[in-house]
Amino acid sequence: MRAHHFNRTVTSRGDGQIHDLTAEVLACVAEAGVRDGLCTVFVPGSTAGLTTIEHEPGVVHDLVACFDRLAPESLDYAHERAWHDGNGHSHVRAALLGPSLTVPVQAGAPLLGTWQQIVLVDFDNKPRSRRYAVTVIG
Repeated sequence: MRAHHFNRTVTSRGDGQIHDLTAEVLACVAEAGVRDGLCTVFVPGSTAGLTTIEHEPGVVHDLVACFDRLAPESLDYAHERAWHDGNGHSHVRAALLGPSLTVPVQAGAPLLGTWQQIVLVDFDNKPRSRRYAVTVIG
């Protein structure tokens, strides 16, 4: 079994912006040449997370609104009191979503549903270049 590692970046404005990584992940799996195995995507840092959704405007809006309800920016966060960087809510939202996602690889492709895309959600309160890692084993 071999492991194939890929590092990619996406430019983000933050504030809950959702980035569809599916095409890049598919390309990594194809380049790895793995027929059957696992593909893991990981985002380093504590203010972004990964999940799968149907990446269409309605679901994107609903997911952003959900995080606004779960961890509103306006709450009193101890992180904000300590660091005064305005992103206490970003850390909490990212922790709820999680920094990694693993998808089975079957017949040379990630096993995704027809309307299922791999997305990175950048919760930070400032624009940045987000690095993410893709590891394909099999």
